[in-house]
Amino acid sequence: MASKHFAISTLARGILAIIAGVLCIIWPGMAIWVLGIFLIVWGVLTLIDR
Repeated sequence: MASKHFAISTLARGILAIIAGVLCIIWPGMAIWVLGIFLIVWGVLTLIDR
């Protein structure tokens, strides 16, 4: 049976995290703000490979 696992590049993960973070910040709610900021920071750190 074929494996359904696929790899995503570091750059793509970083960009995806930044986009998800910005979308979460645009959506209202305090928990969403915290999640959005976390995702943006995680995305930036992923892009600089730390």
